[in-house]
Amino acid sequence: MLDTSNRSQSQMEFARSSRSIPGGVNSPARAFGAVGGTPPFIQRGSGAFLFDVDGNRYIDYVGSWGPHLFGHGHPPVIQAIQQALTNGTSFGAPTVAESELAELIIQLVPSIQKVRMVNSGTEATMSAIRVARGFTGRNVIVKFAGCYHGHVDSLLVQAGSGALTLGTPSSPGVPPGCTADTVVLPFNDSGVLEQAFSQRGSQLAAVIVEPVCGTMGCVIPSAEFLSALRRLCTAYGTVLIFDEVMTGFRVARGGAQELFGIAPDMTTLGKILGGGMPVGAYGGRAEIMNAVSPVGAVYQAGTLSGNPVAMAAGIAMLTTIRDQNPYPALERLAARLADGFLRAAAGAGSRIQVNRVGSMLTAFFSDQPVTDYGSATRSDTKKFSLWFHQMLNHGVYLPCSQYEAMFVSAAHTDDLIDETILAAQAAFSAISA
Repeated sequence: MLDTSNRSQSQMEFARSSRSIPGGVNSPARAFGAVGGTPPFIQRGSGAFLFDVDGNRYIDYVGSWGPHLFGHGHPPVIQAIQQALTNGTSFGAPTVAESELAELIIQLVPSIQKVRMVNSGTEATMSAIRVARGFTGRNVIVKFAGCYHGHVDSLLVQAGSGALTLGTPSSPGVPPGCTADTVVLPFNDSGVLEQAFSQRGSQLAAVIVEPVCGTMGCVIPSAEFLSALRRLCTAYGTVLIFDEVMTGFRVARGGAQELFGIAPDMTTLGKILGGGMPVGAYGGRAEIMNAVSPVGAVYQAGTLSGNPVAMAAGIAMLTTIRDQNPYPALERLAARLADGFLRAAAGAGSRIQVNRVGSMLTAFFSDQPVTDYGSATRSDTKKFSLWFHQMLNHGVYLPCSQYEAMFVSAAHTDDLIDETILAAQAAFSAISA
């Protein structure tokens, strides 16, 4: 079993980056703030592996936080990027690649009849909310506690003291007015959802939800909850937005909406869509999308939207997904990993909950089922931090927070799953000693 505890060069690089970049990172999730310590600085990725500047090799279950369904450096994606670069990096004008990727999205996600490309998941959710408001002529939106939809002002909110309390900003710099029309409800609670629509249904422009949560850890929706969402949004003329930035092309070819058989009115996409390049998209029913400028009056624009290099990567990813159908193999590997974590914990006298949908999963350090934000936050984050660092020292790279999902890729093999389970056994034993 590998020992990757020597990360002296990474420590020096982190000290260097901290002098010029806030916190030393360009996204807080990379800072190890939730687990302590210094993050390894990655030099390259290949297949299921990451290699840091100290020469350590890690089995990677982060996959750039989701995009690398086929592992790092997937040859069709790299070749598509290289070919696109020979023609230039950006034109600020229409290209055929934009239409090709749009057509692939519509083919794979039937609820999407028209789609607009943007540059990130945050931009996709921000735009979808604006379009939903413009289309309905309403202002109030519903989100769910623990669901993350990017750093959009109106969505950076936390629940108030009561379930139907309007959201209050959870970040300095977000004026209260930006969240005055955001209602925060508990995830998976159909009763409270019914109450909210009964009280304010005629005011609700949109409900936005992660159909499978990934940013309070992997939390699975109940069939009753998703069905209630669809039924109530239809009854009240409210736009149902599935934020599938994480689950899109991850849990099934057509995303969570295919897996659970629920068709939203709008969908936001990212991550896998770009194969590791900065890409987002939002789409939905044609009548809603026709509200977007220049056809309609809802304004949204982006200089680099539909970037030809990113489009080439996306075409390569979605074409491979369409032609190869990696999901049965991913399901089998991820199920073996989840079962291995449970057995490893039990063998060391620990109890964990492993939530899994397809190839995304989270090991919660809790003795109770995790079904919403409240139950997720009752996890033992200190014990998770100890386990995380033990796994890292044994050459397994996991998300550096209890409240994130890990991802299995098609580049993982049975041998690598076995190696990971052995590392988990050693890690659980170490933290239980």
